[in-house]
Amino acid sequence: MNIQARKLVLIEEFLRISDESIITKLESFIKQEKKVSHEERLTPMSLKEFHEMIDQAKRDSNDGRVISHQELKKKIKSWK
Repeated sequence: MNIQARKLVLIEEFLRISDESIITKLESFIKQEKKVSHEERLTPMSLKEFHEMIDQAKRDSNDGRVISHQELKKKIKSWK
């Protein structure tokens, strides 16, 4: 059975569940597994990469490629 067929079987089974506590447990399990999967894919940056980022931030600041805290807050409000 391929992954698509397995998903369909799982969906059909899920739709038959009438116990809300089971659904809550499944939601928690899925959230936790997604979090673990995401964390496993994270890789720490090297010290060289870290220093390069700091150097770039300094260049950006020196060259005026920055915005104030107030400007950032205004931009964020417009995102909503």
